[in-house]
Amino acid sequence: MAKLYSETSRRERVNENLAPKEETIRFLLDYSKALSVIDYNKMKFEALLN
Repeated sequence: MAKLYSETSRRERVNENLAPKEETIRFLLDYSKALSVIDYNKMKFEALLN
């Protein structure tokens, strides 16, 4: 199973329908930049800094 995931995808095996759109990638990157996780007394708080 590990061997299956360690191989890089070849162009002919990639399903074009499963490729993410550029706007989806941009949204996830922007969200991850704005997300702040704060640890306080063994608790975690998530804050969206937008």
